[in-house]
Amino acid sequence: MEFRFETQYTAKTMVVMARALRKTIRKKRSRRSHIFGWVVFALGVLLVLINGFALNFRTVITLAAAAVILFALLFEDRINGYVASKQLLPGMEKAVTVFSEGGFTSTTDVGTTEWKYDKIAMLAETAGFFVFIFSASHAQLYDKQHLQGGTAEEFRHFIEQQTGKPVQQIQ
Repeated sequence: MEFRFETQYTAKTMVVMARALRKTIRKKRSRRSHIFGWVVFALGVLLVLINGFALNFRTVITLAAAAVILFALLFEDRINGYVASKQLLPGMEKAVTVFSEGGFTSTTDVGTTEWKYDKIAMLAETAGFFVFIFSASHAQLYDKQHLQGGTAEEFRHFIEQQTGKPVQQIQ
């Protein structure tokens, strides 16, 4: 059996990848970072309130720092996705990947890469994509809308058999 995906890597798709990494392999680290971020944000706001709100340089700097932390906490995946999309090498924006029994081959304008299934650390699935996670900073997306050779359910079953790993559902 052979499956084929065509995937466009854009800022939006990179957000999906960032979210998948955060909710799977980076889960513990992300939770600690979020707790720390919310505590620092709360302390910054509390500091302004305790000292009495006076519009001075110290208050402006404290509120600006708290606002930056809040922005990073609320838009973490979008920020990471945007940065990742800017780091893509020219020619890597579109990938065509073919999955077969022995491994999978990914072709871009830059070149062709052959992969074995044992290199995959985790498998994840969102509403629109399959995500293969190789490490805390490396993953690949496969767009379900451009799947050929079977259905998403058939591919899920195939990839779970090939890797011996379950596919984690991500919201």
